[in-house]
Amino acid sequence: MSSHRLFGIFGEDVPSTEEEELFIRKLRQCCVVFDFMDPVADLKGKEIKRATLNELVDYITAGRGVLTEPVYPEIIRMISANLFRTLPPSDFDPEEDDPTLEASWPHLQLVYEFFLRLLESSDFQPTIGKKVIDQKFVLQLLNLFDSEDPRERDFLKTVLHRIYGKFPGLRAFICKQINNILLMFVYETEHFNGVGELLEILGNIINVFALPLKSEHKQFLVKVLLPLHKVKCLSLYHAELTYCVVQFLEKDATLTETVVKGLLKFWPKTCSQKEVMFLGEIGGILDEIEPSQFAKIQEPLFRQISRCVSSPHFQVAKRALYLWNNEYIMSLTEENNHVIMPIMFPALYRISKEHWNQTIVALVNNVLKTFMEMNSKLFDELTASYKAERQNV
Repeated sequence: MSSHRLFGIFGEDVPSTEEEELFIRKLRQCCVVFDFMDPVADLKGKEIKRATLNELVDYITAGRGVLTEPVYPEIIRMISANLFRTLPPSDFDPEEDDPTLEASWPHLQLVYEFFLRLLESSDFQPTIGKKVIDQKFVLQLLNLFDSEDPRERDFLKTVLHRIYGKFPGLRAFICKQINNILLMFVYETEHFNGVGELLEILGNIINVFALPLKSEHKQFLVKVLLPLHKVKCLSLYHAELTYCVVQFLEKDATLTETVVKGLLKFWPKTCSQKEVMFLGEIGGILDEIEPSQFAKIQEPLFRQISRCVSSPHFQVAKRALYLWNNEYIMSLTEENNHVIMPIMFPALYRISKEHWNQTIVALVNNVLKTFMEMNSKLFDELTASYKAERQNV
């Protein structure tokens, strides 16, 4: 079936000479925005627009040579008319509330679908596209990441990926604007719905950073990624944030000390859920760490791990003790037992005698047993000095 057959006015054939004109007419028709807050208003108009958007999606998917230069501004005008809107003010707490889903999604979804098919089309010409997909357009797209609707943010994430790939001239601008959004989130508002999606995009960008890393990239790690750990709603984007941090360490192992000391600086004081997340991230970093870097951070890090092992919160203590289930972390401990054992021993020995939870006691005894096997002389010295101190109290 030829492309123009797909694109008749609800079924009728159109001569190919008139296709461009009809395409533009339909794009303009879809610039009309309906009020979806009133579910019974303009039902016929809404249905006609939905059918037309479906046709546009089919047309751009099937068509060859349909993306002529005059249609580019018309396409972007239609996309802008539908997507760019003021998001409603929100006291939405993503940890407590269900998101308010976008009422106009029956149309918005098709506009996003159309936009993606446009960017992925073999006919799409970035040299023409860059005249209409410019910095102003990208900035408006980025603002939409604050949408409460996770379906919209998911589409936006893919769209921005495609734009980043197709338009090298916009890459620095995209990174700078994401940087600005995250800075405002960390230091001013602590509210922006799309942080996880933006970090996911950044993870892929960091992945292809050239070496040696530029100073502004290292600044981004220190001024944005590490402070993101202190925000109350960390759980909403922690997996994506950890990925970005680990990407930096895989690129440049000498940043390990900066990262670990940053995590220790922002270590949560009163939130056990966040402590468990931090311990998970530390476990991932230790799993990849170079022995020379480990030596630089072991003392402050294991003082913190010792405090976690002593935590009254069962999950925190358990997560900290699980670190020694990792063979690589165990081998690093063995190589540095003269530093780590004296830091960890008092907390472990006390817990083995006093803790109420049998799972914790069993995990502690396993660690103590491995410590004794690593260096029995030091273990005996630590036991004797611990008992002597207890007697003097």
